[in-house]
Amino acid sequence: MKLKIAFWCHLLAILVVLIFGLMYSFKPTFMPYHSAAVQLPWQEVSPAIQVLILALMRSIGGACFAIVILELFILFIPFRQGQTWAIWAVPAGGLCISAAGLYAMLYVSSNTPATPPLFAPAIGAVLLVSGLLLSLSRK
Repeated sequence: MKLKIAFWCHLLAILVVLIFGLMYSFKPTFMPYHSAAVQLPWQEVSPAIQVLILALMRSIGGACFAIVILELFILFIPFRQGQTWAIWAVPAGGLCISAAGLYAMLYVSSNTPATPPLFAPAIGAVLLVSGLLLSLSRK
């Protein structure tokens, strides 16, 4: 039972990463907290800076998709087969992207007037750690 709950914790965390990746990959402008950080609406940001910001957002979105694909593969095959390495591998990838996102958002919030959505990477990290702890205590 603990392993099933761990599976669902990991799957929900992966869903958080997927939603974040979709938003960053397909949004045609920057996020509202980006606007607050630079203290300009999208329309007033120079075209060259717009290209750079969108390129950075797309690369973050791509990294999210890579993590999602890898995590889903590990979760649905080796994790469900009970392979010990998978118990550690699933949260490892997700925690890397969650930590990087949380760090970037904390950096923005501490150096600008913006208030990034810190809850998203924090929730993902909590779900991943919960899944890991449940997986380790499954016996």
